[in-house]
Amino acid sequence: MALSEIDATLISRCLQKAPNAWDDFVERFMPLVHHVVKYTCETRNIPLSAELRDDLVQEVFVGILKDNYVVLRRFRGNSSLATYLTVVARRIVVKNILQKKLVPEIQPVTAQAAVATPPTVSGEEQRIENADEVEHLLTTLSEKDAAIVRMYHLEQKSYAEIAAALNIPENSIGPTLSRARESLRNEAQKKSV
Repeated sequence: MALSEIDATLISRCLQKAPNAWDDFVERFMPLVHHVVKYTCETRNIPLSAELRDDLVQEVFVGILKDNYVVLRRFRGNSSLATYLTVVARRIVVKNILQKKLVPEIQPVTAQAAVATPPTVSGEEQRIENADEVEHLLTTLSEKDAAIVRMYHLEQKSYAEIAAALNIPENSIGPTLSRARESLRNEAQKKSV
């Protein structure tokens, strides 16, 4: 979905610092930001108090305001504004979670757990959370595949960002990541034998 006329006008008003533009922006996207905060904390098993929720929501909006609306200035209109802001908000929330050291201690991945992971994941691809496992996996992959895995799992880049950085088709990234996960399962199976 492309940028709607309403959102294009709202961005323009914000960048021109029109009266009430920021209030209208916050009112329009507050529910989206709340959802991103809630979902991001849930997926990381972080208890979300009202205070933490409000802090993270505030950090997202401060991030959008930062450097004279740099986030809005970078938006190219290749997607809906809501989609773009979802990605921006998620990154800001994750960064704040890591800075505040709110991430619960990650348990080591056992060979059985790695093998039990289904080959396909519905919704957003599940990110590998154990950096040691990812680093080990990288040594078993080709240079190109390792770069894709590193950018996606460790640098948290999107498919579009990876495709642009490596000058490869965006639709080749998903299959590469699936092969990498299969390789991880095979490595884990070898360890458990």
